[in-house]
Amino acid sequence: MKKILYTLALAVTLWSCKTGSTAGKSNVVDVNINLTDVKDDKVLVTVTPPKIKTDEIVYSIPKTVPGTYSTDNYGKYSEDFKAFDVKGNPLTVKRLDDNSWSISNAKALAKITYLVNDTFDTEKGTGFGNDDVFSPAGTNINAGVNFMVNTHGFVGYFKDNLEVPYKVTITHPETLWGATSMTDEDASKTSDVFTTPRYAVLVENPIMYSKPDYTTFNVNGMDILIAVYSPTGKFTAESITPEMKTMMTAQKNFLGKVNSTKKYTVLLYLSSMAKDDAHGFGALEHPTATTVVLPETMPKEKLVESMKDVVSHEFFHIVTPLTIHSKEIQYFDYNAPKMSEHLWMYEGVTEYFANLFQINQGLIDEAEFYSRIADKIEQAKTLDDTMSFTVMSKNVLEQPYKDQYLNVYQKGALIGMCIDIIIREKSNGERGILDLMHKLSEEYGVNKPFNDDELFAKITSLTYPEVGEFLNKYVAGTTPIPYDFYLAKAGVTKSKEKKAGPIFLKGQTPYITIDKQTKEIAVRSDIEPSAFFKNLNLKGGDKILAVNNKAYSLENIYDLITESENWKENDPITLKVKRGGKEETIKGTVKLPFEETETFKATDASKDKIKNAWLKG
Repeated sequence: MKKILYTLALAVTLWSCKTGSTAGKSNVVDVNINLTDVKDDKVLVTVTPPKIKTDEIVYSIPKTVPGTYSTDNYGKYSEDFKAFDVKGNPLTVKRLDDNSWSISNAKALAKITYLVNDTFDTEKGTGFGNDDVFSPAGTNINAGVNFMVNTHGFVGYFKDNLEVPYKVTITHPETLWGATSMTDEDASKTSDVFTTPRYAVLVENPIMYSKPDYTTFNVNGMDILIAVYSPTGKFTAESITPEMKTMMTAQKNFLGKVNSTKKYTVLLYLSSMAKDDAHGFGALEHPTATTVVLPETMPKEKLVESMKDVVSHEFFHIVTPLTIHSKEIQYFDYNAPKMSEHLWMYEGVTEYFANLFQINQGLIDEAEFYSRIADKIEQAKTLDDTMSFTVMSKNVLEQPYKDQYLNVYQKGALIGMCIDIIIREKSNGERGILDLMHKLSEEYGVNKPFNDDELFAKITSLTYPEVGEFLNKYVAGTTPIPYDFYLAKAGVTKSKEKKAGPIFLKGQTPYITIDKQTKEIAVRSDIEPSAFFKNLNLKGGDKILAVNNKAYSLENIYDLITESENWKENDPITLKVKRGGKEETIKGTVKLPFEETETFKATDASKDKIKNAWLKG
């Protein structure tokens, strides 16, 4: 999973596809999801159970799903839960908590029904620091227009029946098409049938229904499907496919033999940014798919850049945890999850690969790569650098560890970098962390999990004692990592560069605020203005009403921020402001707030062999 602010993800297992007729009602969970007759923005779900042999049975919808590292209680979006016997008589149902229902006289159970609300309607912010469901893991119900069917939000499981096959029938308007990595076994234009060998496989297969807008292509034996929902039609699948094909080809070349996935689907949902639409931007990975949610207001350049970052991250999850993972992931408990100690690998190494492959395959240059490393070091400093990473991972659903989760993308990636450099140095450039992941995938694999407490010893045996010492001291331990020491092994040392910062933000401090009464965007008077504000003679208390003839307020402030990211130095700009109660127009040019920031640079030519092997090997 990767959140954009940003955000990342995890999953359970790969599988063999199961098609054709199921073995019979007694050992199949038969589900019908009705996307045709939507009432009050709710979808009816009907479930026919397998044969129940107990007097009481519990039906649950997940509390947590793999890859989200948060407690989301998807069951609280379901209501009007009912159970019936074969004659249609109601059975007694008791709601146990947000996510579970107990059904009495369960041996007579013939079907259950319930209504599902979507999560997009309830989002208040970005998914950070609140109880919002992260949008790429959420659900959308927009009758006749779009349905984001993250299956864990619609379909649950019967206790002790997780390994039972599922047959899911989805009825939908003929104008909508379902994009997914699953195979539709029904030729009808208004009904899709999907079968999976167990619940975990269903959960890992999102489906997005919308007006057909997709492209397909093949990369080194892998079939890729890109599907897009853009509410105004601003973007199409075809418009972003060239960049996606270039990136995914580079990823496949970088991974080499480690990946054997035959089909991969990217579902891109672009939010209108309306109050009842998605606000949590980023992506969530699955074994053969990624769900991505981004704002439609993004300029094309920024959209493609964001897609590269989040999709490349999610795609690399094919390595870990989808192939290499612990028992906590293999046997995931959706309503009482036990978390693994190794987020440094699942998310950190994944994020590291998402950056390393770009320099390795020539998509970015050394300066950009070093700038990204420097930025991760700075971001990691804002979090608890003395907290044990393994302890944080094991307890990530609870405070104070939950607030440190974002460090998996910062320090977690830097852990991967340091291990890579150690292996390169000890092997005289011949091997790196990708070689380690190859060996781990051969040692374990999709269906063979490792024990959490044995991984460090296994990695040490496959590499060098220095790697084991690093893991115990800096990952399990509480000692901050001396990044300069490890980068110097590749001849890379600190340097300075001037870099353009964001227009409306300095670090974590915004230059603008909102007038609570009028909902107008106001320039803050309690912070030193940047070059952008000084150049246009904007003063504290000024209300920014419009920029380049487009009106802005609290309602579309995200539009202003995302569009400002595309402004260039000396671009002409026109603002309408309210100053002292009077409106006036200001015309001028954009002056970007350049800041001197720390980065890194190759300065020791004697270490070029290690550096080149690290970045290009």
